[in-house]
Amino acid sequence: MTPAALAELVRATAVDVLSGRGLDAAALPSAVTVERPRNPDHGDYATNLALQIGKKLGVGSRDLAGWLAEALTGTEAIASVEVAGPGFLNLRLAADAQGEILREVLAGGDAFGTGDELAKVKINLEFVSANPTGPIHLGGARWAAVGDALGRVLSARGGDVTREYYFNDAGAQIDRFVNSLIAAAKGEPAPEDGYAGGYITDIAAEVIRQEPSALSAEDGAEVFRRIGVGLMFAEIKQALHDFGTDFDVFFHEDSLHRSGAVQAVVEELKASEALYFEDGAWWLRSSEFGDDKDRVVIKSDGDPAYIAGDIAYLRDKRSRGFDLCLYMLGADHHGYIGRLKAAAAALGDDPAVVEVLIGQMVNLVSEGKPVRMSKRAGTVITMEDLVDAVGVDAARYAMVRSSVDSVLDIDLDLLRRNSNDNPVHYVRYAYARIASVRRNAADLGLEPNDRFELLTHDREGDLIRTLGEFPRVVAAAADLREPHRVARYLEELAGVTHRFYDTPDLRVLPRGDEEITPAHQARLQLVLAARQVFTNGLALLGVTALERM
Repeated sequence: MTPAALAELVRATAVDVLSGRGLDAAALPSAVTVERPRNPDHGDYATNLALQIGKKLGVGSRDLAGWLAEALTGTEAIASVEVAGPGFLNLRLAADAQGEILREVLAGGDAFGTGDELAKVKINLEFVSANPTGPIHLGGARWAAVGDALGRVLSARGGDVTREYYFNDAGAQIDRFVNSLIAAAKGEPAPEDGYAGGYITDIAAEVIRQEPSALSAEDGAEVFRRIGVGLMFAEIKQALHDFGTDFDVFFHEDSLHRSGAVQAVVEELKASEALYFEDGAWWLRSSEFGDDKDRVVIKSDGDPAYIAGDIAYLRDKRSRGFDLCLYMLGADHHGYIGRLKAAAAALGDDPAVVEVLIGQMVNLVSEGKPVRMSKRAGTVITMEDLVDAVGVDAARYAMVRSSVDSVLDIDLDLLRRNSNDNPVHYVRYAYARIASVRRNAADLGLEPNDRFELLTHDREGDLIRTLGEFPRVVAAAADLREPHRVARYLEELAGVTHRFYDTPDLRVLPRGDEEITPAHQARLQLVLAARQVFTNGLALLGVTALERM
């Protein structure tokens, strides 16, 4: 019996109990919560339902818990129920009912953990969106891993997800990039406000190779812009692909200006009086829509401010039919939450169509000291530097396993170690141990069976119940936009798997002349179910499951 099925059973039983005693079953919540207690002595699962509704019904919570316990004890799937404290219910499942979790895992296969609560929700997930002025730095690498994992999690729960990269290829930063390329081509130092590093020299040399007269041409700056930005753009795309992160749409900021979309949305907002004219500039009444202040949209010199492109971009997303626009932005963009939601409201939308996730900085540490210098970029550590140091899988896992609202310190020495204190090794080693059991079982002719009533050891039950938590973890990760929950769950599952594997009297494979028993076969089925959940969880993170380590 899965946690979801148990929750439904508890609620249905509560309906019967309340109705039978003349109490209003409408006091029940729409969904009952059952959780695994931290202390296994408190049962397999626990619920505080009686505490939730006792006061509403005018009944003592402990009395209500006692009625529920009596009714649930008569249920075939429940081995025992205890009332604890002021009205908690501690439940233990019958062994065969617990085995239903394994049946669901094995029947679900690659689809176990998926759901449909986001079905028909069209989601635009915009992430990374680094300026095409240099390689992707560590902050962008964090978003590449987290954004890709979030997209997978949202899709797993039924969302129609479009991964989008917004190229900021308009404005002053591109001018500085072009000027830096020209300086490098001339053999001059980078401009004071420009970009430096080996990549600038490399791109400048390639521009000259493709257009030898670029420096002397009348439109030389445009040549450097066209070829240089294109080369940087291609390099960023390739680096992301090599990192396991691919996008459905690459949207160019410049297209909003060239197409007239910015001017169109400005005229629309003027007509609705969401814009007002003051001090020679056009201002968005964003403070009326929840922002901390009004924002200049058209500056006094007639040029659009950056927010003008943001508003036009949001209008474009909504015109493409997206129900939810998720933006994943860096720590220096916290103010964008209010202004983007205000932009949605000014366009006549519910601000809830916009969600903004803010990610904090990433620091690299090696030998106890911060790593500060990139060989290629010169001033920042790039995604390629991290991958070169630890590999794609370790880099992705390290980026995903922590909440994005906290600063992340990555210990390179730890990620290089094949030891249990390295989280990605710990998880993948658990999978590899199962893969080894599977191979050896095949050599012995050991076939799994479904005699799950034989799995009565506490370690077996703990593993089964941990597997049953996976759909709930994935659902929470999607709902809260927190894919790190999947990584932390896999680490918990790895710990439970290792403890099961290391228990001497729970051998999956017979030893020596020992005969194969139904218990061996049932345990083999248990570890195969665990293998499936590891496979599904690692796939959500975009991390490779290794058959051998």
